[in-house]
Amino acid sequence: MKLLYIANIRLPTEKAHGLQIMQNCEAFADAGAQVSLWVARRWNTAEMGKIDDPWVYYGVRRNFSLRRLPCLDLLPLVPNRTDRIARLIFTLQLVTFTLVALLRSLFAQADIFYSREALLLLALSLIKPRRKLAYEAHSLAGGRAGRWMQRQVVSRCGTVFATTRKLADDLIALGAHPARTHVAHDGVRAKRFQNLPSQVEARQALDWQREAFIVGYVGRLQTMAMDKGVGLLVEALARLDNASLALVGGPDAMAQAFKQQWIDLGQPAERFLYAGQVTPDRVPLYLSAFDVCVMPLPWTEHFAYYASPIKLFEYMAAGRAVIASNLPSTAEVLTDEDTGLLVPPSDAGALATALARLRDDPPLRERLAASARDFVMARYTWEARATFILNQIARGL
Repeated sequence: MKLLYIANIRLPTEKAHGLQIMQNCEAFADAGAQVSLWVARRWNTAEMGKIDDPWVYYGVRRNFSLRRLPCLDLLPLVPNRTDRIARLIFTLQLVTFTLVALLRSLFAQADIFYSREALLLLALSLIKPRRKLAYEAHSLAGGRAGRWMQRQVVSRCGTVFATTRKLADDLIALGAHPARTHVAHDGVRAKRFQNLPSQVEARQALDWQREAFIVGYVGRLQTMAMDKGVGLLVEALARLDNASLALVGGPDAMAQAFKQQWIDLGQPAERFLYAGQVTPDRVPLYLSAFDVCVMPLPWTEHFAYYASPIKLFEYMAAGRAVIASNLPSTAEVLTDEDTGLLVPPSDAGALATALARLRDDPPLRERLAASARDFVMARYTWEARATFILNQIARGL
C-alpha cells in the first residue's frame, strides 16, 4: 500500500503532534506500507531551525520519505499582530498549503491520502475517490464553518479514525459511516522504552538527589492557551513534606511563573527541578528519574472528551506510577487502582492525598507502574496502531 501522509505542520516542532506524526509514519512503514510524508515549508523557531535531520531529532528510522511543500507563511514577518491579523495570516498559509498539496496530489501515485487536515481532505474529495481518503481526527471542530467542513469530510472519506470513543461517536453523529469510523488512541514507540536506565542511573546522569521523592510532569505547560493543571500540581505538591517537582517542557516564562508560585508557597527553590525543552530521545531518561508521573488536566470539553495525550502512554511505558485527572478520555486508557490513580480534576486536596499515598507506599507505586507498563506495551504501541489502521483502510480498497 502506498500511503501519502499530508500534514500542515512545522517540522521539526516543539509540539507533540510532530512526534506523533513522525513516529506514526515510521510505524506505517514498519507495518508494510510505502510511506511519503508531505509537510509545509514554514518558518520555524530559532531553536527548531537549528535541527538538520528530523529523523535523528525524533529518533525514528529513515524508512519513509519527507517532502516540504511551499506555502505563503507571513506570520514571522508581522511581529506586532493582533489576533485578527494572526488568524488572517494563518488562513492564508493554510489555503496556500492546501492548494499546493492539491496540485501535487494530481500527479501523486498513492493508494491512500491520509491526513488530519479537514480542508485538504475536502479539496481532495473533489478529485479522489472516497476509498482513497483517510481522516485522522483529534478534535471536534468548533464554530459553524469548522463544523460544516468536518461534517463534509467525514461523509466523504473512506475511513475515519478518532483518538477517543466520544470523538468517534460525535463524528458518526455528524455523518461518518459507523462501520468505517474507528477509535485509534495515541500510543508509544516501544523501542524508545527498551533498556531504560534504573532510577539511580537516571538521577546520577541528571545530577538529581538519589533519595528525593520526585514528582514529574513532561510536555508543554500550556496548549492552545489552555491551562493544563500544572499550577494545581504545584499547589498540591506543596502540601507534602520534602517532595520535589520536576518539569520537562516549556515555555520558559511559564516555568518561571510556576517556580515563583512554588517559592511563594514556602517550598525551597532547589526542590523545583526545571529541565526546559529537551529532545525527544532524552524524555525516557527524565521519566526514569521520577517516582510519580502526573497528568493533572482540568475539566474542559477538549481534555474531557477529545484529548489522547502522548504523555499518558509514555508515562505508563516508562514503568512509573501515574496519577491523572479522572476524565472520560483518560479513563478509556487508565484504570483506577490498577494501572494508575484517577483523581477529581482541579481538586488540589485529592491530588495531594494521592501523591502522599504513593510517597508512603512504595509497593503500591511498583505494582501500579508494572501493571501500566505491561498494559500499554500490549495494547498501545504505534506498531499495533499502524497495523490496525492499515487493516481497516485495506478493507475498503
